[in-house]
Amino acid sequence: MEIEKDKTPYQKIDVALVFIVILLGAVSVIAIYSIQPSLPAKLQNYNFVGKQVVWYLIGFVAIGVTMIIDFDRFKNFSWYLYGFGLILLLGLKILGPSKIAPDINGAVSWYVLPVIGNFQPAELMKIFLIILLSQIIANHNELYPDNRTLREDFILLGKLVGTTAPPLLLILKQPDLGTAIVVASILGSLLLVSGIRWRILFSLAASVISGIGLLVFIYFKNPEFITTYVLKAHQMNRFYGWLAPHEFSSNYGFQLIKAMLAIGSGQLQGKGILNGQVYFPEAHTDFIFAVIGEQFGFIGASIVISLFFLLVYRMIHAALESHDPYGSYLCTGVIGMITFQVFQNIGMTIQLMPITGITLPFISYGGSSLLTSMIAVGVVLNVRSRTRKYMFGN
Repeated sequence: MEIEKDKTPYQKIDVALVFIVILLGAVSVIAIYSIQPSLPAKLQNYNFVGKQVVWYLIGFVAIGVTMIIDFDRFKNFSWYLYGFGLILLLGLKILGPSKIAPDINGAVSWYVLPVIGNFQPAELMKIFLIILLSQIIANHNELYPDNRTLREDFILLGKLVGTTAPPLLLILKQPDLGTAIVVASILGSLLLVSGIRWRILFSLAASVISGIGLLVFIYFKNPEFITTYVLKAHQMNRFYGWLAPHEFSSNYGFQLIKAMLAIGSGQLQGKGILNGQVYFPEAHTDFIFAVIGEQFGFIGASIVISLFFLLVYRMIHAALESHDPYGSYLCTGVIGMITFQVFQNIGMTIQLMPITGITLPFISYGGSSLLTSMIAVGVVLNVRSRTRKYMFGN
């Protein structure tokens, strides 16, 4: 028996999920406000709080727009979105470095556009890729519903890897290792629910781990090969700063040492808002969690992590409740993307992970990353709002 009738998607919206996003927005605004006095002099007059509020408002509009179209119709233009994303990434390769696509911190990852400002196409590409990979899995599983052969599993694996490879390689060429790893995490999360045999996935994971081990071995035998063909110099420097920060305290390990000092000095309750004493660059973007740890202590940091836990929980709930496999795959891709970004960003501030340019979703300052996260939430809300509930069975 159906128990939901004649309700629009906006009437069936997941209020809890929206409320969690609003709370994360409040944390973001408070954290950025508390950072402002400690920023370099050239940034003191820049209204980061106001800009972040504006981006949040734009983000909620983007959520509304995303929910207008039934998520099942995303299939109709998924390849067009994917192609558009590839064109934007190729544009960076062709135009950069230039005034439109400048070299920022050793990477050509941004367009600098009038009125809009800095725009990172790799962020939108993550959403486009989730939509397309989910469609590929849904269509393949619909074509081969039962008793799939090993060959059909390998065909699906080839489709997914082949679709992910072009944007992944273009992002690596920028070079932007952090975003490339996020793209890989999206692929990994969708592989887990794709229906491909576990022994194939375990073999694939073992191959990846073996490949990384081989690169480490080659580095110790011939480091010039790695720095020439695999990683750029600044990327290798980040690994040095991660593994031995105190040996490179004046350069590569400077940010990590400062981040751990800030979090540790916050202790249980923190030093209080606007009372940050540890200075490190990029505090309002990549290292905003360290500022939260210093000024609001273990309690404040735990609240932030709990909010992310609840956010992911609501998304998992939406994925499990959806009666449409395509909707479940969409939610899974978003879960993989956000979960990895949170783990990576927080992990790099406590030396658990190497430092990359990955922002903390919903909290770090930045228009492109925030807008992408909000659209991702819009996709999940779209799936959740179009999931019908029944009193008996499905």
